[in-house]
Amino acid sequence: MATPTRTLTDGEAAPLRDRIMANPRPAATWLAVTAVLFALQAGALVEFMAALLADAAAALPGVAVPAAVLALERAADAVPTLLSRETIPNQGYYNGSGYVGTFLGLSPDLAWLLRATLIYAYSFVTLGWLWVGYERYRTHYRIADWTPRDDVIDRFREHKWGLFGVAVVAMFFVMVLFAPALSPTTTAANLEDPYGNELTYWTGDGTQTVTVGQANLGSQSQGTPQENVGPMQYDDYGRIHPFGTLPSGKDLFTFIAHGSRISLIIGLVSVGLSVSIAVVLALVTAYYKGKIDLGAVLVSDAVMGMPQLLLLIMLSVILSGTWIGKIYSGAFVLALIFAGTGWPAMWRSFRGPALQVSNREWVDAAKSFGQTPTAIMRKHMLPYITGYVLVYGSMTLGGAIIAIAGLSFLGLGVNPPTPEWGRAVNAGQDYVTTASWHISLIPGILITLVVTGFNALGDGVRDAIDPESDAEDQGGASGRGGGA
Repeated sequence: MATPTRTLTDGEAAPLRDRIMANPRPAATWLAVTAVLFALQAGALVEFMAALLADAAAALPGVAVPAAVLALERAADAVPTLLSRETIPNQGYYNGSGYVGTFLGLSPDLAWLLRATLIYAYSFVTLGWLWVGYERYRTHYRIADWTPRDDVIDRFREHKWGLFGVAVVAMFFVMVLFAPALSPTTTAANLEDPYGNELTYWTGDGTQTVTVGQANLGSQSQGTPQENVGPMQYDDYGRIHPFGTLPSGKDLFTFIAHGSRISLIIGLVSVGLSVSIAVVLALVTAYYKGKIDLGAVLVSDAVMGMPQLLLLIMLSVILSGTWIGKIYSGAFVLALIFAGTGWPAMWRSFRGPALQVSNREWVDAAKSFGQTPTAIMRKHMLPYITGYVLVYGSMTLGGAIIAIAGLSFLGLGVNPPTPEWGRAVNAGQDYVTTASWHISLIPGILITLVVTGFNALGDGVRDAIDPESDAEDQGGASGRGGGA
């Protein structure tokens, strides 16, 4: 039996698919270029997802990593990647007349700079092309000539502080996603198993092979000019270190690049859980009010009254020997603690706007038409507080990153040897005024820059959504950075 077709009535918009079929060229061109951009770095993207799946599977109690996940990791290694350490290698040695093993015979520092520059250029070109896709949709396929979202975007594009936040956050995410390709060496050789990997270097009379662990012992940064490998310096084995080395001799840039993944994962999980709890509770308390709202106030006051540091120490000790305490070297426990203690501040930020929208006429109209409370909260209340979620979520993510680094600095964060920025600051605190100043200063600057970037992004989103908030801030009615 033939499927009946539906005829559009006057004034009814055609589906997006029909609009694209009527004018396919802009969409087809954009999709073709997008496919090419994805194919250039498909291996890095697949590797990142495979690593997350493998780590998650390995953390489950009594469960071996599934064969499918291991096969995915092997397949990710086999996927060609244009901008990788294998394509543009920087590890080699000088044989007396030139460099061997590096890209086009370039010196290791130039080869690494070339690869890092191309990776960031590729990333920003890809982001720009995604914006071109939105512009094409708005120009060729969107029905309305104007929507309120256009004004929000235009205000954000003129917000210099917010654009600064976008640039910083984008660079941070590029480091997270392409950490293996950006690093001058691998985590296996630098962090996990240095004595199980070897390198070849030029002695002046010929080549010699040593383990990476032995080379690290001769490349330590201990605060004296004789025992120090600073930023963009070579060690005695011909290895370039963009950020210098740690007191253990390991490469600091590789440590920071892979530590950014841990910081982001903890931050996203903790903020995601906090936002989810806060949004659901804000909608429920705003809709029902009364005793439910009072109970939520009492519970939030009780949670905020707990000493977070003491609670963190207690739960870390209790859960350290359990399977949940071993997930991501204790990172998952930190995320749960941050989420469990951070949702009250989020809820208080969302509660006011939710209470306001719950008294609007359209909510009363939806009730009179017999819509269920869940439908009313989802369709008529949630969109109103989405902007607040974006603002406070981005600000809180920056706060979570600096909190994780602070705890690792105190020895309460992620368990070693997993790289984390705060541990690098801790390792270099005795060398701040010495020749090895880079150990603490560089990760400290990066932590400050990333947190500032997330706060700037939140400020830009807030001012774009509610331009009156910027005028209030200038008049002293409210302060920036609330909720972080």
